[in-house]
Amino acid sequence: MSKVSRRRFLFGGVAAMGALVVGWGVLPARQRLHGSVSLPLTGGALALNGWVAVAPDGAVTIAMPRSEMGQGVHTALPMLVAEEMDVPLATVRLVQAPLDAIFGNIAMLQDGLPFHPDDDGALKAGARWIVGKVARELGISITGGSSSVKDAWLPMREAGAAARAMLVAAAAGQWQANPAECRTEDGHVLHRDGRKLAYGALAAAAVTSQPGEVRLKTPQQFKLIGRAQPRRDTPSKVDGSAVFGIDVRVPGMVYAAVRMAPVIGGAVATVDTSVALKMPGVLRVVDFSSALGHLAGAGAGVAVVARSWWQARQAALALVITWRDGANAGLSSEQVFDHFAATLDKQDGHAYHQVGDMDSVEGKGAGVARAIGAEYRAPYLAHAAMEPINCTAQVNVRDGKVHLWAPTQSPGFAVKAAAQAAGVAPAAVTLEVTMLGGGFGRRLDVDMVAQAVAIARAMEGVPVQTIWSREDDMGHDVYRPAALARFAATLDASGHVLGYDCKSASGSVSHQFFKRNLGLPAAGPDKTTAEGAFDMLYELPNQRIRHVIVESAVPLGYWRSVGHSHNAFFKESFIDELAHAAGRDEVAFRRALLAHHPRHLAVLDAAVARAGAAPAGRAHGVALHQSFGTIVAQVAQVSVEGTEIRVHRVVCAIDCGLAVNPNIIAQQAESGVVFGLSAALFGAVTIKDGKVEQSNFHDYPVARLNQAPEVETIIMPSAAHPEGMGEPAVPPIAPAVANAVFKLTGKRLRSLPLSLSS
Repeated sequence: MSKVSRRRFLFGGVAAMGALVVGWGVLPARQRLHGSVSLPLTGGALALNGWVAVAPDGAVTIAMPRSEMGQGVHTALPMLVAEEMDVPLATVRLVQAPLDAIFGNIAMLQDGLPFHPDDDGALKAGARWIVGKVARELGISITGGSSSVKDAWLPMREAGAAARAMLVAAAAGQWQANPAECRTEDGHVLHRDGRKLAYGALAAAAVTSQPGEVRLKTPQQFKLIGRAQPRRDTPSKVDGSAVFGIDVRVPGMVYAAVRMAPVIGGAVATVDTSVALKMPGVLRVVDFSSALGHLAGAGAGVAVVARSWWQARQAALALVITWRDGANAGLSSEQVFDHFAATLDKQDGHAYHQVGDMDSVEGKGAGVARAIGAEYRAPYLAHAAMEPINCTAQVNVRDGKVHLWAPTQSPGFAVKAAAQAAGVAPAAVTLEVTMLGGGFGRRLDVDMVAQAVAIARAMEGVPVQTIWSREDDMGHDVYRPAALARFAATLDASGHVLGYDCKSASGSVSHQFFKRNLGLPAAGPDKTTAEGAFDMLYELPNQRIRHVIVESAVPLGYWRSVGHSHNAFFKESFIDELAHAAGRDEVAFRRALLAHHPRHLAVLDAAVARAGAAPAGRAHGVALHQSFGTIVAQVAQVSVEGTEIRVHRVVCAIDCGLAVNPNIIAQQAESGVVFGLSAALFGAVTIKDGKVEQSNFHDYPVARLNQAPEVETIIMPSAAHPEGMGEPAVPPIAPAVANAVFKLTGKRLRSLPLSLSS
């Protein structure tokens, strides 16, 4: 081809592709009401749309697209449908949603865009629109990012409202009445003349009815939403009938225990099975290494399959394994932080947010009277969920079918991983999602699924339950990244902040996660590395927030509140440092920086007012942080006895938009505070000679009952769209406690976990 014709061809192709993208982008997003996969219904229930079915006895069945891991989605999400359908919450049944694109989590992917919360520009709106459309096409079913209620708020209410309209139309048709003359109440359609029909009696006719305009209720009409409702999963957890992954029992099931490479990235060299195979109940030894990809939490290794898990565990310990340690044999936490520091010395990183005059930021502007600098660090953290890692799998080699029972946050990824490990198509995999005994982001990854399927495949049709010990879990997690942050600020003679600069370094969770699970290249910015730093709402005139992604040999994963978990500690501690340097009260200092953020001011004021004055011998520390769309202010009441830091009371004020179930919000606040406090006071995973040094709760402690503070939760009234609540109470607790410790001791603790012993 000539240069001219080749150029015309290339530019013509680009223009055509651009036109297609633009044309596709302006089309309305695909509907989320009707799916392509039928709901798994029983008892004669009839589906009225992809989410809702009604049985002859009037029971309403709802597709549940999210995993219950203690955050209350089995209560909050049914409330959305029950509200719009006017049915008692107690009559609602749940069925696991099939893998269908209508159940994909759109909100979570949209929230991953690296835009500042104050950005209301067209670029942000356009990007969210496009990502929403892409997410709708991908249909990734995933529970995380504090997004369950946020994502379900419209589609589940619309599904309930559409079903109600169909039932009303069916009743009106039987009565030959105007649907406008009908209303719904307590699972019935009522005519204004007194006639009444139960939903169950109308279900068959409703399937083919043609509803008129479908209208959602207004907040003023809500009867369930906004009112505290008891948890639907509590009774089964109390009487023991709740089924978690580790509770699964399948006829003929056997058990597997594992041994995994102790050095990160290590491999199996040789295995002597002679002793293990002679032990009671032992059936087989399986090398599962080839089923796992690079930087998975589960390391290369072998499993012992036996009649009981204890038999399998004892035999696994009896295996004589020679390991190839590989390139990470000398890796240590000290090396990681030294590398972070050297990288920050050399690289500018990606600027996630930059406004104003860089001369002021760098201390070269007019009026600079004082410059302040500080360096903060946070360690790797393990998830340490109470239910050990487990997965039950059955691989029928003859018919090519795979059945999974798994406590997973990522059903779609679990099916994909199982299919790859078994060498079958995803359509051949059936998955039953159990309750999760804690997830915290660990069960977003599916390394344990691939491992379990590889073991079960070797057993040729026998179901196998693979269970990790606590030591396995602690040493083979996908860890919260370690991070290092450097701050520099300038103040004028009156104590006003002129310039604010933050540059941090860490590995990238998203780069690793999406490469592991979707095969996407590890490239570009990652919002999670800088979230909580670049998206702060303090009104500083000149600021620059940058981050440098450092390639990590340590497997990284999403940990409850992700980047906010450490960036909130860095940012809120340094803001306190600036208040002290300016000679200002820390609350007044923050208030002056929030003049145009009334919701943040209101949350801060509510927490401070409820906290009152600290008792003698104690001090209050304050932190204000927004994450996952929710604003949280915490006031921690702290004392110091020798080198022991004690937290007695935490006031937690929350603006999460409209509160669907205040009871669950309070529970999540309490959970977040205690979870975050465990990390703040005790949490650290350290690496030495390429191995994780921690092995169990004796050297990776969590807050015990006598260390848990009283938590008072204030839920701010709001009619705004619901925001996330599973994670936002975690980030503020560490800086609130650290700021109180500074008041008591004069020591500024800039490293996690907080310690006065050094």
